[in-house]
Amino acid sequence: MASMRRTTTRFFDTNVKGLLFSVQKALVLMHDGGSIILNSSIAANRGVSGCSTYSATKVAIRSFARTWTAELQSRGIRVNTLSPGPIDTPIMGLEGLAQEHVAQMKAALIRGIPLGRLGRPEEVAAAALFLACDDSSFIAGIEMCVDGGKAQV
Repeated sequence: MASMRRTTTRFFDTNVKGLLFSVQKALVLMHDGGSIILNSSIAANRGVSGCSTYSATKVAIRSFARTWTAELQSRGIRVNTLSPGPIDTPIMGLEGLAQEHVAQMKAALIRGIPLGRLGRPEEVAAAALFLACDDSSFIAGIEMCVDGGKAQV
């Protein structure tokens, strides 16, 4: 129970409080008309076994985007959420797992992705750049899932 309490505290301190306090500090420095992109996860949209605390923190991030969109409208600051799905990053092999197990884990993830592959970090970066630039000047308060369709199917 103590371990779960520590994990819950760590997730909320990092994902919720850390984000809240960082945005509060950044808003003092931001020019009107800017863009804030919050990093969430498709885990906020789907029930993922064993991830209730993590998912709850990501839902909170989505709520921040909606609320801040309303609160910052007078400054013209757009707030959007970027929610990656399974992305092929080095973290997938950092858990001390055998390569065979990592390959099996990736294959299982891929089976649940309509586009049939893991995402690439540069695809998440491209989505973030779009949300940051003027090409998305009429987009505010949304959640953009970069997940190969996983959250929708």
